Amino acid sequence: MENLIYLDNAATAWPKPENVYEFAIDFYRKTGVNPGRSGFDMAIEAGNIIENLRVRLTKFFGGDEDVPERLCFGYNATDALNLIVRGLLQAGDHVITTNVEHNSVIRPVNCMVRDNGVEATYIPFNNKGFIDPDDIKNAIKSNTKLVIVNHGSNVLGTVQFIKEIGLICKEKGVLFATDTSQTAGVIPVNMKEMNVDVLAFTGHKSLMGFTGIGGLCVRKDVDIRQTRSGGTGVRSAYPYHLEEYPFRMEYGTPNMVGVASLWAGQDFIEERGVENIHKQEMDLAKRLVNGFREIEGVQIYGCEDMENHLSTITINIDKFEAGDVGIILDVDFDIATRTGLHCAPLVHKQLGLVESHGGVRFSIGAFNTEEHIDRAIEAVDVIAKSRK
Repeated sequence: MENLIYLDNAATAWPKPENVYEFAIDFYRKTGVNPGRSGFDMAIEAGNIIENLRVRLTKFFGGDEDVPERLCFGYNATDALNLIVRGLLQAGDHVITTNVEHNSVIRPVNCMVRDNGVEATYIPFNNKGFIDPDDIKNAIKSNTKLVIVNHGSNVLGTVQFIKEIGLICKEKGVLFATDTSQTAGVIPVNMKEMNVDVLAFTGHKSLMGFTGIGGLCVRKDVDIRQTRSGGTGVRSAYPYHLEEYPFRMEYGTPNMVGVASLWAGQDFIEERGVENIHKQEMDLAKRLVNGFREIEGVQIYGCEDMENHLSTITINIDKFEAGDVGIILDVDFDIATRTGLHCAPLVHKQLGLVESHGGVRFSIGAFNTEEHIDRAIEAVDVIAKSRK
């Protein structure tokens, strides 16, 4: 493990900053109780960190700072996106989404189409991996209720033109949601500037938190229907789930060690700076792409230029199955990547890679180095040359 080169940060950022481990473990040892359920000091302290984190993340995402209770926690972005899709759409509604989406959007949308009488339109990306905002505009109909677009692709690494798409939705009176799983913590996000109504996030990637924590931020002029019910710890005699935020979108005991990890993750991000983190990762990504371009037999997707891009690079090597390349990288070179369809089948379908079982994804994180990148290039070069 100590020699492992970890290039699977698009799945989960690893390792976490030391301050995240230390703070979260110490907090959970001392204050690992239910927040807001009791009046003793530990419960109050636990409640304070979750409420203060709402304020902190609302500001971080450019949400409405006067209503931080609309920053609601859940398991992850998939959990949040289910709440968004199922809570905003109903029979007769039309939703627009894209071929760059993760299954966390595709599957809830498809289920709403199959089971609830919703109509869906999927917008393809262009040959550089971007959604044309005009394609969104042209797809809007009288019954379009929601547009939902991935901020950053977990396969191609392309960062979509969210502000422009959001402006179109605003002018047309259509709700706009975005999935920031790949971008939060590494690309600046501002809901007001980007005309975003609802944002989904996950904690375990570039926000540097642990797995099992995420959520959504809801603008104050948007209300999402409740699709679940359960405990909230307050007003227990009321027979129905509470309608006010954050309880409207939260159910049961929260993940307090996850909350603590997100708090410490914010400390790390603020100290480093989002722009500096992104620049460091992109310098390495450009080094990786330039190295791959020199290797005969390597196909790179979505990297014609590296503007509006994340440090996520997907490739294939001629005459090799993607899965086999991943195994060789792991076993022979101690390099961890992700192979297959990356839970984003429409990307691979449009690229024509479904039958060949997808691609090999290298995703760079805050703790990778030039040495890691050079060793990855060397490993791919060795594999590619073994074709002959």
